Amino acid sequence: MKRREFLIGSCLAPVVFSVPALAQETKKLSVLTSLPKELSAAFKAGFERHNPGVTVEVQQRGTQAAVTFLRETKANNTSDIMWASAPDAFELLKKDNLLEKFSPKESGIPAKIGDYPINDPEGYYVGFALSGGAIMWNSRYIKAKKLPAPKTWDDLTTPEMFDQTGIAMPSRSGSTHLTLETILQARGWNGGWALTKAMCGNMRQITERSFGVPDAVSSGQFGYGIVFDYQALAAHGSGFPVEFVYPPDTTIVPSNIGVVKNGPNKELAQKFIEYMLSEEGQPLLFSPKIGRLPVRPSAYKKAPAGVPDPFEIKWGPGGGFKFDVLKSETRYAIVDALFDQTITFQLDALKAATKAIHDANAKLAKKSNAAATDLLKQARDAISATPFDENQAVSKEYIEAFAGASGKKGAPKGARQSELEQQWSSFAHDHYAKALELAKKADQSIG
Repeated sequence: MKRREFLIGSCLAPVVFSVPALAQETKKLSVLTSLPKELSAAFKAGFERHNPGVTVEVQQRGTQAAVTFLRETKANNTSDIMWASAPDAFELLKKDNLLEKFSPKESGIPAKIGDYPINDPEGYYVGFALSGGAIMWNSRYIKAKKLPAPKTWDDLTTPEMFDQTGIAMPSRSGSTHLTLETILQARGWNGGWALTKAMCGNMRQITERSFGVPDAVSSGQFGYGIVFDYQALAAHGSGFPVEFVYPPDTTIVPSNIGVVKNGPNKELAQKFIEYMLSEEGQPLLFSPKIGRLPVRPSAYKKAPAGVPDPFEIKWGPGGGFKFDVLKSETRYAIVDALFDQTITFQLDALKAATKAIHDANAKLAKKSNAAATDLLKQARDAISATPFDENQAVSKEYIEAFAGASGKKGAPKGARQSELEQQWSSFAHDHYAKALELAKKADQSIG
């Protein structure tokens, strides 16, 4: 037992006070999360208030970095809870046997949103909030520049949107990765990449973290951003002049939380999740700086004005379509690497080719020219081309090559992964150069 000694006066003997052992003990719950501090702080405060003597320690890491951390600390695990947005990241953890089975006691939460399960059917993680890919814009910005309010992903590909938009790197943002995967599944592999490159050819910036996009839109650095709805809701709740829309081919999926396998405080972790899903916990998601959508339908009775109720929206199957989380999980690292090698690291070349096509199209609209029309089609085809097909993306060769991809910045790559990425980079470089040349020829032929 520890002792504290207090010496009173210079001539008195020490008086020893024993501090009860119970007062010395503090239970610690370790939470690993990629979610904003405002969100974790709200639930930390509420849970600690209901559980005196418990301290919730929150460790902030990006989604992929958190997955890597749990893999690396598996033998001597110090984390109790994994808390993030991307369901495919939880599938990776489940596959690696890093999550504990847990079925919450809370009732009143539907099994599905559309046809997408809110909780993992096998019981390894649960949904605590709902969210979907969206387009966010600064209403003052677009009014000043006389730009339109978008409704679809395709609206971000138009010439007037050039240099007006932003997106985060999917390899650094789990929510952006999910949006990219949503587009690929909704439009098909070839159509999805063609749309993604057409949008990114108009990008002002590709940020390293997901919050960089809503922050830039909120402050007027650029007008539009590809975000998740909660980022726009939080910005709006903080007083910024922003709005957002769900494109038709998006999906609403749960943001998740799970108990880490062999964590030091399993029962406390389960209790924390129960609190999150409770009648008291769920409305905390409506806090203006959090802006999340609860999984408990009854919580929407307390929703602030203007907050959408996803259970009232007619999404159809799976949101706008049926999202395949297992497909997403299988090609997770490959999709991220392809985006970086053909878009993130080639943005200047992609933008140059895109701008040349926009300029030639503007002239073509005033003066018909069959040769120019054909050249511009070839230019667009060159941009949209991908270095491999969808079957290769889930092939044994590619999966094995990217098996060690950690998502950690600066992490070493295997020889085959590096070789493939170099091939994809060269492919994009050559095709964007070709597209630029074809667009310039089209422009010259119009005169």
